[in-house]
Amino acid sequence: MKNLKKLLSAAVLMVCLCSAGLAHAQKGTLNDIKFLDGRWLGTYNGGPIEAAWTAPAGNNIVGYIRMMKDEKATLYEMFVFEQNAEGPVAMVKHFKPGMIGVEEKDAFDRYTFQSAKKNEALFEKDDASVRIIYELRKKDQLVIQRGRQENGQWKFVDLFVFNRIP
Repeated sequence: MKNLKKLLSAAVLMVCLCSAGLAHAQKGTLNDIKFLDGRWLGTYNGGPIEAAWTAPAGNNIVGYIRMMKDEKATLYEMFVFEQNAEGPVAMVKHFKPGMIGVEEKDAFDRYTFQSAKKNEALFEKDDASVRIIYELRKKDQLVIQRGRQENGQWKFVDLFVFNRIP
């Protein structure tokens, strides 16, 4: 009887641990980043920076960032967030003026979804060198933070601060 109680206790503990593991294994969806939807304007490197993202539709969100200085484009970033079995994946490609690709023809930066909470989502670059936080800090303020590891800890700084364009 004693052994049966121990066995049942162990079984209950395993079920609880497995259930907890499943809860943590849940992956995000495009709805976790739907707060990106809209047009946004900020400043960066002495010039305006404009960004826009679509609302989730089907299995994707698309967007862009346009950086300018002295009334001329300096860089374009094109984004696609696609939903897959593991969660949203961000794919980013950069272009110089004239649509000259920065990355090789079929190459792009890829970021996988890590976690989300209300109005905030964390993505990590496939090589684990960079993490990006998208955060809606106020109703009309969007901040993109870039994180890098320092002494074994992730340190984030505001990369872009945008205000909603009405």
